[in-house]
Amino acid sequence: MISFSRFWKSFTHAVSGIVRIAEEEQSFRLQMLAAAVVFGLMIVMPTLQIWERVTLTLMVGAVLVLEIINSIFERLADAVEPRVSPMVKEIKDMMAGAVLLTAIASVLVGYLIFWPHMEPTLSALWKAW
Repeated sequence: MISFSRFWKSFTHAVSGIVRIAEEEQSFRLQMLAAAVVFGLMIVMPTLQIWERVTLTLMVGAVLVLEIINSIFERLADAVEPRVSPMVKEIKDMMAGAVLLTAIASVLVGYLIFWPHMEPTLSALWKAW
């Protein structure tokens, strides 16, 4: 049988972890801001198709989850080897690179999805100005 109290306890632990990363990691806060902008644009653009909304949501989720995984790897590496060793530096650099590549891909996907919806409005504004 499923225990609601056990589920609620697990849920609060998960939220606590997200809050902690948001408090301690500047990159995560910036990515949350970017996510808010993306979701705001999704709300004000009724012409977006469902597949575009799903793709944008998945890309935002990928960046945020990968940033959390990056933070976990950094803390584990620091716990195992507290002094900065070449191997710890490599692990941290590789994880940061994975986050960067995912963020770049997300920006490109966002551009490819948003631009066709924004271009007519921006062109009209440009001509009127």
